[in-house]
Amino acid sequence: MSTRTHLLTGAGSGIGEVLAHRLRERGDEVWLLARSEERAGELAEACPGARTLVADLADPAAVEALADRLPQRLDSLVHAGGVVELGTVAELSAAAWVEQVTVNLVAPAVLTRLALPALRSARGTVVLVNSGAGLVAKPQWSAYAASKHGLKALADSLRAEESGHGVRVTTIYPGRTATAMQEKVHAQEGKDYDPSQWIDPATVAAAILQALDLPDDAVLTDLSLTPRG
Repeated sequence: MSTRTHLLTGAGSGIGEVLAHRLRERGDEVWLLARSEERAGELAEACPGARTLVADLADPAAVEALADRLPQRLDSLVHAGGVVELGTVAELSAAAWVEQVTVNLVAPAVLTRLALPALRSARGTVVLVNSGAGLVAKPQWSAYAASKHGLKALADSLRAEESGHGVRVTTIYPGRTATAMQEKVHAQEGKDYDPSQWIDPATVAAAILQALDLPDDAVLTDLSLTPRG
């Protein structure tokens, strides 16, 4: 298989970090989006050989500014970055709503639009790492779930729009996964955190690789993963 080129968000930890290393280990070219120059340096050191771009997903204008810096050809764009802030509708601030919708939905939409010429050139794949909350919204999860329900809508529309250009679109819905975000969620819920109870990030990364490596005659549209226990 020839060397392929990938652009990832959320590669600083969890699923995105594991995936970036897996792609580099097999010799693929990897571009990582970092929120700051300092963070870009850390990512480059942690994932030798990876290239970095700088834009904070919380700032759509910064994402827009990447237009002339993206690779000319992309075999995949993987949206693994995201934020979460739990709270009831009665309690959540406007800022919490804006941050989650911006980072989890608006930024992926903007970055995907910018990357489409490169994805079309390679007949590439867009992978959106969603969440079980993108299918069912539970108490305390309104803002996060709304952003993830929107991400599902983005994926479904994009898939229909880009199929004629050869671009595949896959949504992965992981249940609770042992990441730093999950540790934060447990703290917000007032629960003890035991990572062994939840999905290993490497398992989700393996599912993403399956979508990326799928033969060209099919599209893996939606895949849900739930903890086995």
